[in-house]
Amino acid sequence: MSNAGEARLSELDAALDGQQVTPQIAEELFAVVDLLDAQPTLRRALTDPGLEPNGRAALIDSLFGSRVSAATVQVLREAVQLRWGGPAALVAALDRQGVRAVATSAQQAGTLDQVEDELFRFGRLVAGEPALRSALSDRSASLGARQQLVSDLLDGRADAATIYLSRRAVAARTRSFDLTLGGYLAVAAAQRGRAVAHVVVARPLTDEQHQRLVTALGGQLGRGVSLQVVVDPGVLGGMRVTVGDELIEGTVADRLELARRQIS
Repeated sequence: MSNAGEARLSELDAALDGQQVTPQIAEELFAVVDLLDAQPTLRRALTDPGLEPNGRAALIDSLFGSRVSAATVQVLREAVQLRWGGPAALVAALDRQGVRAVATSAQQAGTLDQVEDELFRFGRLVAGEPALRSALSDRSASLGARQQLVSDLLDGRADAATIYLSRRAVAARTRSFDLTLGGYLAVAAAQRGRAVAHVVVARPLTDEQHQRLVTALGGQLGRGVSLQVVVDPGVLGGMRVTVGDELIEGTVADRLELARRQIS
């Protein structure tokens, strides 16, 4: 993403952070996202560069002023006054704020760490079960049925925010379920100034090893770290840690392959 794009997202983040964030705001933002997804004309009107920013804000007032909370209206007004480069970018930015609102509410409740872990674990479960992955992505089945499948799997086993976001990820139109959940996790981590480290190990980490790795990576990266740990018995030794596209530490297999390439 360009620096200008990141700056726009930061401005919109600040608009949400300036509100008293509640689960209601998340629901309202997601409802607006769904409406914009369904109405291309409205998407174009709200991003029309030929209309002054105040005019686009006035359109928000007329459409949503009596239908959603004042806090949500303020976030929407801020969003449409920014230049996004296209309707899809606006919708994605609002969807991000919906995720941030859920994460903020979970943080206020003291459950955000739990929610992040549950989302990651559920994503791994879906990725490892082809039949389940196919069922959740089957667009020939109704969205309600696919979301109910998520509820059936998680009700009584996960936090309400985990269930809400997992059901939401099923409705994603532009990315797969697992990529959508991964995006949600990245947003939640970024909200707390954390990096997301994907860790592959041969055996489960003990609590002490987990904390030592968090501390070491945090010192190396200069910020907090959220770990996503995957156990792969096929790992020859050590661990593989990636943050984004950057490999932080390789396994024995990685180092052997690197040596092979160097001498070949």
